[in-house]
Amino acid sequence: MISNKQELALADLTSIYASRANGLYGLTLVNQLAHAVQSAYHARAAGLLDSVVVAALLHDIGHMVHSLGEHPAALGIDDHHEKIGANWLKRYFGSDVTEPIRLHVAAKRYLCTVETDYFSKLSKDSVESLALQGGPMSEDEVVAFQLSPYWKDAVALRRIDELAKDPQGPIAQFEEFTAQLLSSMKL
Repeated sequence: MISNKQELALADLTSIYASRANGLYGLTLVNQLAHAVQSAYHARAAGLLDSVVVAALLHDIGHMVHSLGEHPAALGIDDHHEKIGANWLKRYFGSDVTEPIRLHVAAKRYLCTVETDYFSKLSKDSVESLALQGGPMSEDEVVAFQLSPYWKDAVALRRIDELAKDPQGPIAQFEEFTAQLLSSMKL
């Protein structure tokens, strides 16, 4: 049975993705909605926990709840969407969802540091934003990142993030992830 709070939360999230996720996602050929559902699809296909599937679905909500436009990186602005999104989602979800979201940009920086070929796998928009986000991590930043209890989930999310920018990729419906959203809600 869905509670009134869960029903309102689902309506809020569905409304955001229906009304604000139709613009192109950075320099890719997919929109925010396609990126979100491809991310969740890949997380679910990989057998990740429901909380990580939800984090994958919602990881870029920060782009849709700020007022900086669709591509602030082109203006040299780091929109800190990972922090904005994680903070915004705390009203509905616990740390198992919000922390991988908050850490997914750090995970990109981390992977660029610890894997020599990761940078070459980044899309144009990820390269553009990486410079604004601090570039590869220092050794001290790597150690600090690995102290987070959710760093491995954030790395898994980041790998999925890069896969989910394919105009020919799988396109699920946002509503297909209702069960995972409900099971992860802290309402």
